[in-house]
Amino acid sequence: MRRFLDGLYAFSGALAGFFIVAITLVILVQIVSRWMGYIVPSTDDLSGFFLAASSFLGLAYTLKKGGHIRVSLVIQRLSRVQRHRQEFLVLAVGSGLATLMSWHLGYMVYESWVFKDVSVGYLPIPLWIPQSSMSLGMLIFNIALVDELIRVLRGAKPCYQDYEDELNLEEV
Repeated sequence: MRRFLDGLYAFSGALAGFFIVAITLVILVQIVSRWMGYIVPSTDDLSGFFLAASSFLGLAYTLKKGGHIRVSLVIQRLSRVQRHRQEFLVLAVGSGLATLMSWHLGYMVYESWVFKDVSVGYLPIPLWIPQSSMSLGMLIFNIALVDELIRVLRGAKPCYQDYEDELNLEEV
């Protein structure tokens, strides 16, 4: 199960990277086409959709690699027991909020599919397609938070704390 979850997080991060490259290519095509006197329709829309996809799909990978910004000024001053409790509380609340958001994003995708919502602009893209990447990214992030919560409940440190500790050692 551990290998599957780590693979899921890595795949999600790779997809996020793919969408960053896609943004670059869309903008590059837009620049080159303007030099040649052409207009490529909906490049702004596509870039926005790709940005949302890369942001949401990158959440879980970033969490597991310790890349999210954490205010450690207070955390570093806590005892081991207090820090463990604090990590549990934060992960429990975060998991609850991520579950709620996953549900609502999934429902938004469903509604867009049922009502056949399309984007405004030159290319009428069905909205459920770009919204699906947001929903999937939030679901994987939710799984990552629950994964970390279970890890903390078992008495271990969260994965992201290992990376944080490495950074603190490098600063000394």
